[in-house]
Amino acid sequence: MPSSPVVDIKDLVKRYGELVAVDHLSLQIRQGEVFGLLGPNGSGKTTTIGCLLQLLRHDHGTIELFGQPMTPTSYALKRRVGIVPQEIAVFNELTVRENVESFCALYVTDARERRQLVSEAIAFVNLEPFERFRPRKLSGGLLRRLNIACGIAHKPDLVIFDEPTVSVDPQSRNAILEGIARLNAEGATVIYTSHYMEEVERLCSRILIMDHGRAVATGTADELKAMVGLGEKITVEVPGATEGLLEELRALPHVRSVHAEGATLHVACATGAHNLVDVLSVLDRDGLAYGQVLAGMPDLNDVFLEITGSGLRDNV
Repeated sequence: MPSSPVVDIKDLVKRYGELVAVDHLSLQIRQGEVFGLLGPNGSGKTTTIGCLLQLLRHDHGTIELFGQPMTPTSYALKRRVGIVPQEIAVFNELTVRENVESFCALYVTDARERRQLVSEAIAFVNLEPFERFRPRKLSGGLLRRLNIACGIAHKPDLVIFDEPTVSVDPQSRNAILEGIARLNAEGATVIYTSHYMEEVERLCSRILIMDHGRAVATGTADELKAMVGLGEKITVEVPGATEGLLEELRALPHVRSVHAEGATLHVACATGAHNLVDVLSVLDRDGLAYGQVLAGMPDLNDVFLEITGSGLRDNV
């Protein structure tokens, strides 16, 4: 018999007055997954996580963790969960080690066991040289790693990472992503939210895209790409592209859309054997010089924009 999902949310509804923040959302997360929870600002991701952790009271639906109902007093279940929030949540007056110990003490009462867990968490994020530093002495990347150590020190079975790489340098981002992959390899199930689609595609085994409080698409990155059927995308540097050129390109077989951003043409095509040749033939026929040419399949960012739209979201 298959084991129960680590997370099982059914028909979840959360309202703030007239606003429906989460609208009959259902999802399951299996043991060992890195599950991407994506959506524009205001889509309901943060509210869903708040309800999952029972920090918010939901209006309708059920939430189970590890096969058991999750309630505000489910302390045994809460001890199995770690949260790494988007905002840095540490005590400025404490050292790195004291911070990690303070968070670990919320879950682990035995002092000897706690010391070992704290040392392991600090080593996991490579903060041993900074154990005696206070947060104000740490760079942004080191602070993010401290934030992670505080969230994982008690060795949770489920870890929620909410935008863990915001405002860090590429080296720190890579170290954080490698650390999350190691956590997962060691047995932790992970929920990962991010606006960096390349991170999601690198880490996540399955992805749910939310919009307006609802699940609008679920699957692997490849399944989502196939679902929207975007085909091939071609970009070409063409100074001075005219509306006449755009119309010529739109008339080609397999071309779905064409638009110009400055000196760059963006051509979206359905799957076809000669899309790139056809586009360049139009440019050659019109005697246009062109620069860099890129052609490839859509990435997760293209899928996200196709599903949720490209309009700016003002709500948070």
